[in-house]
Amino acid sequence: MRIVITGGFGFLGRRVAAALLASRTFRGAPIDRLVLADRVVPPGSAADDPLVDIVQGDLADRLDEVFAEPVDVLIHLASAVSAECEADFDLGMSANVDTTRAVLEAARAQSAAGGPMPRVVFSSSVAVYGSDPALPLPPVVSESTLPTPRSSYGIQKLVCEQLIADYTRRGFLDGRVARLMTVSVRPGKPNAAASGFLSGIIREPLAGLPATCPVHPELKVALASPRRTVEGLLRVAEAERGAGPGRIDGGVPVNLPALTVSVADMLSTLRQVAGDAVADLVTIAPDPGVEAIVGSWPAVFDNARAAALGLAPDPDFASVVRAYAEDHADAIVDDAHA
Repeated sequence: MRIVITGGFGFLGRRVAAALLASRTFRGAPIDRLVLADRVVPPGSAADDPLVDIVQGDLADRLDEVFAEPVDVLIHLASAVSAECEADFDLGMSANVDTTRAVLEAARAQSAAGGPMPRVVFSSSVAVYGSDPALPLPPVVSESTLPTPRSSYGIQKLVCEQLIADYTRRGFLDGRVARLMTVSVRPGKPNAAASGFLSGIIREPLAGLPATCPVHPELKVALASPRRTVEGLLRVAEAERGAGPGRIDGGVPVNLPALTVSVADMLSTLRQVAGDAVADLVTIAPDPGVEAIVGSWPAVFDNARAAALGLAPDPDFASVVRAYAEDHADAIVDDAHA
């Protein structure tokens, strides 16, 4: 069993890899090689596990190396993020659409040459949804809701979803799509995602640093913790094909479970678990550009399709903050007792 993770040294890639290395199996079969492919490999990240191989460089230029041996499962996490794509259209199209199609073509070529049919798992996004003036979003969104993205990033993710559906229909590969909710709380430094503040307004204050909230606090959002997101990705990856509980039927994406919460509730939770001094480090300064992107995304989801896979949303935002504090105690100042 040879598994490839693109974006293997990114935020989610590292966690998916850690989960697979902890179990050392996929659907009960032993993992022989785990390939982490990424444009940048952080210093000190040399593989210290005998199962791990590293492929470094632009993914589109390294696919021959990725597919030098048969790929059984490819978890495609590499992408340019939302605000990057809005600022640089060509970057988003190249990194998200062109590179994804190149990955699909490499998987197709493997099948056509008589190799194993790769299972390709694609991380899509809540950003495929948007409230079009001619077709507003319903109060509760499900997989049957027509995606009408309001950002280049959302469009690019939707294009890739449709490509994967057709490659799967044609029998070129076994494609699965997991639509991720906004992941919070992400550790580390801020990234260029429009939704990055949904981690920053918690992460930075817990570290004793100021943070800016660029949206009005009444805005509601759909969130998932890193733990639930990784669990969801792997459940979609491992599920058998077919109808019934625990199985993936058809080519329809799975919306991973969403916790609906307002930004005001997030800040209130921070105040409750970490105290006034920490919560007061957040300043509200609405940014119309960020609000236009994040405000176009739905906040309330029907989680039935995910529930059929045994997945559930985080119970509340306090549990999300506490999980972050447990996983990243070294990033929290002493007086922030989350």
